[in-house]
Amino acid sequence: MASTDKPDTEYGKEVRPPPPPTGEHYFAVDLALRVLLFASALTAVLVLVTSNQTKLIPVLGSRKSKFNHSPAFIYFVVALSIAGLYSIITILASISVLFKPISSTKFLLHFAIWDVLILGLVASATGSAGSIAYVGLKGNHHAGWPKVCNSFDKFCRHLAGSLAVSLFASVLLVLLIWLSIFTLHRRIPK
Repeated sequence: MASTDKPDTEYGKEVRPPPPPTGEHYFAVDLALRVLLFASALTAVLVLVTSNQTKLIPVLGSRKSKFNHSPAFIYFVVALSIAGLYSIITILASISVLFKPISSTKFLLHFAIWDVLILGLVASATGSAGSIAYVGLKGNHHAGWPKVCNSFDKFCRHLAGSLAVSLFASVLLVLLIWLSIFTLHRRIPK
């Protein structure tokens, strides 16, 4: 019985590795991380802005605790709002790159630079709000600042949740920076 297989004329030729990936799957991961960044920034802002508590303190009367009573919390809300707006803009840019991958390298470079700037903004806002929250939780007996989280427990729980979500946003920004740099590194000709 004769074989219908074609003879192997390619025998002895050099096998070339497949071409490097074009990066569409990197931008799909980038898009997912940016959507998570938006969700976490929005959640952190909404949790802090909606957390107000009024408490009747025997000697002082009725006291209210809101985010706008502290400049550090106002900075936190503004910084996370900027990060949320930035994530919306970069989500749209990532979607455009998925449809037109021609200028994806330029976008990756811009993403890496701007992601580092937004990470600095979010990290500094989280640190400043966290330091005020820590003073509210533990007090500072040297300066004569009492603990306030004993009285305003609901507000402090909301603040702690908001800070945890903003730390998650900072981790997402670090992952986005690593992804952009890794993708740029893969595109360097060897």
